[in-house]
Amino acid sequence: MLLLLAAPSRVSVAQDLAAQRARRVDSLFSRFDSTASPGLAVAVVREGRVLLSKGYGLASLEQRVPITSSTVFDVASVSKQFTGLAVAMLVAQGKVGLRDDIRRYIPELRDQGRTITIDHLLHHTSGLRDWAATLAIAGWRFDDVISFDQILWMAFRQATLNFAPGEQYSYSNTEYNLLAEMVARVTGQSFRAWTDEHIFGPLGMTRTHFRDDHTQVIPQRAFSYARASDGSYHLATDNLTALGSSSLFSTADDLAKWVMNFDHATVGGDSAMALMRTRGVLNDGSVIPYAFGVFHGEHRGLPTISHDGSWASFRSLVVDFPLQHCGVVVLANTGSIDVTRAAYAVADIVLGKELAPLAAPGPAAQAVEVAPDILETYVGLYRLGPGWYVRIRREGTELKTRATREPEYPMTPRSDSEFWVEGYHSTMVFNRGSPGDTTYLTYRGKRYPKLAESEPLTPAQLAAFAGQYDSDELQTSYGVEVRDSSLVMQHPRYGAVTLTRLWRDEFAGSPWFMNVQFLRDEAGRVVGLAMTAGDRSRNNRFDKRR
Repeated sequence: MLLLLAAPSRVSVAQDLAAQRARRVDSLFSRFDSTASPGLAVAVVREGRVLLSKGYGLASLEQRVPITSSTVFDVASVSKQFTGLAVAMLVAQGKVGLRDDIRRYIPELRDQGRTITIDHLLHHTSGLRDWAATLAIAGWRFDDVISFDQILWMAFRQATLNFAPGEQYSYSNTEYNLLAEMVARVTGQSFRAWTDEHIFGPLGMTRTHFRDDHTQVIPQRAFSYARASDGSYHLATDNLTALGSSSLFSTADDLAKWVMNFDHATVGGDSAMALMRTRGVLNDGSVIPYAFGVFHGEHRGLPTISHDGSWASFRSLVVDFPLQHCGVVVLANTGSIDVTRAAYAVADIVLGKELAPLAAPGPAAQAVEVAPDILETYVGLYRLGPGWYVRIRREGTELKTRATREPEYPMTPRSDSEFWVEGYHSTMVFNRGSPGDTTYLTYRGKRYPKLAESEPLTPAQLAAFAGQYDSDELQTSYGVEVRDSSLVMQHPRYGAVTLTRLWRDEFAGSPWFMNVQFLRDEAGRVVGLAMTAGDRSRNNRFDKRR
């Protein structure tokens, strides 16, 4: 009798606690229900049960349709973990091997003289360029129709690599597109059909699929919106079919079922699910946090497995806390929502005291005085990578740093050689050596020498860069001419872009991707250029035709 009397009390306490947590989650996102704005869907699972599943804001601003937990979103790169599981399942079945050369399955890829394995593709260590940045260089805009076949076309034509396979980690969507194509060729089914039959169907993810037709009508889908500087929203265009790396459409309810699979391994089994968590290893033995479409991380002392997504103003995050058997899903239809911050705020509410306490801010490091003559030795230009330079200047007794296309930040001295830059959340350390020696800057563990300043270019030197530059690989051309003592590049899709000299023969342009390094032959004649778009698409070669 005592047990019977106590049971309702325990249930009541648990229900009250769940209700309190639900109200706290509601309070995080209540602003989206009070205004006509895009919003987000949230799901929380724990111990195999859905604790919360709800929507906030509007799926369609035009029709004033509210977001619910069954609203369909483009979840972008969250897609990769399903591709990772598909490959892990084929490995577990003995149909493919992690050390297999991808050209064994996709011989259309150019022979780079180095083996690119399935393992390289899974862990973003192949050196293959990312299609997004590379197609931008080729003239594609992100509101164009970008098909899976076009992405494969770019991958098949790639003539050089960003780096030797296994040498570095560099996130590249192209690798997961190739994995999707490999799954299709090995299984004899389309990637969409295979994942429907072997992953989504068995998990009961009835509203989830890889979209392989950008014109497909998807019931109850959310549309995405970009926010302008005046606060207004504009419809974002989503015409992408990037199977494997992106283009997965799903709901918070369905992804809750997926998160529970991390514990139950209903699909894939223990072997494939364990393999899916395997981190990559570089050639030098370094272990990276990326596994089969998921990142290993931690939040307030607890290990996490997660991946986010970003495309056409859609934002998504799925995070699993494996030791707590708890997961959070956040899907948003505007880029102005920080889904990572939202997901971990929800996790803080759900996990509560299981999390390590938030670290109290320690005392700020005491700034020291550094003699102006020492500061002056640090002033100058440092090259951190293609198109990425840092200029250090002195203003009285203070140093300031400005990186390419970034604001200028003050540098706080902690010693006569170490400086804290709040804008970078990092230190910069200088090594002067002996008088007359090269000054080095150490930033995030890497060392960069101070560069000798370039002399201004004469009109004749500028004119030597003018001409037409063609890429057979990307099937596109850029024209370069001199206007008002400046170099200007022209492309049919981008118009005229003024180039700003960075150092010697390296220039930057206004589009986000454009870093231009002019190339010379042994006689010093300009014979081409290499265009780089950030870290993911390096040294795309263009030959000077005239």
